[in-house]
Amino acid sequence: MELLQLKYFQTVAYTEHFTNAARQLNIAQPSLSLTIKRLEEELGTTLFERKGRNIQLSSPGKILLKHVNRIFTEIENAQLEIRSEEQQFANTIRISISNSRFLTGLISECVTRFPESKILQTIGVKSEILTSLKKGDMDLGITGHPIQDEELESCLLVNEDIVLVLPSNHKLTGKNEISLSHVANEPFITLANNVEYSDFTTMLCEKAGFTPNISFEIDSYLLVEIIKVNQGVALLPISICRTLGLNYIKITDKSAKYPVSLSWKKNKLLSSSVRNFRDIIISFYKDNHVIFKI
Repeated sequence: MELLQLKYFQTVAYTEHFTNAARQLNIAQPSLSLTIKRLEEELGTTLFERKGRNIQLSSPGKILLKHVNRIFTEIENAQLEIRSEEQQFANTIRISISNSRFLTGLISECVTRFPESKILQTIGVKSEILTSLKKGDMDLGITGHPIQDEELESCLLVNEDIVLVLPSNHKLTGKNEISLSHVANEPFITLANNVEYSDFTTMLCEKAGFTPNISFEIDSYLLVEIIKVNQGVALLPISICRTLGLNYIKITDKSAKYPVSLSWKKNKLLSSSVRNFRDIIISFYKDNHVIFKI
């Protein structure tokens, strides 16, 4: 059993498709299939099962993937220790987030306090962030709801209050609080490119007894413009409303709180820069929790 075989296996396991995996690995698909077949013969078991045009891990395959991830984590730990002595890799922070607002003001603070740090930040959906953390492609990840996975550590940063945003001339403006059921017939505005949050707001509406009528799906900057011309209502985190100066009302629904969570891989050796940035993130949310509450 060779490391190259295991890397090929790991890539196929996460893509669930031989052709896509071969493209990622920049090798011919028949060569990849042969490598996996030889690995299965060596282990005496089937690692993948067919599922239509795709494949999925068999039960033995899931066991092997868990150990393969650990192997590559330990290899990366060794590489980190070596590079740390030469001060090459130690100052790089790789972080993926599901919404850019999660890091507002934090990157500048990190650079100011630790100017030697280099930050590589990407935007991804929750499933992509989970995979990149487990594979070791990212050091930290910030998502909405905490990631539940035995290979990862997750820390709840805050449960932010969600409020109902209205045009300033809306008939409900001036009320202290309302139930979402009062806007069941209103056109709703939702944030684009954020499936996790959109699913959450839809769930809030369904708990209130209705399915939201989505009239606009736009980014947070266009949202202000649409609301000002009286084109709908929106469910948004309180911190966004304060930043953008939006007209909002507290909603009585108890589920109207959106979690923000920080995750990293268990047993992975984090560089001092990553640990420092992790501490800055946790401290920021702890020290500024009032901006996330009504």
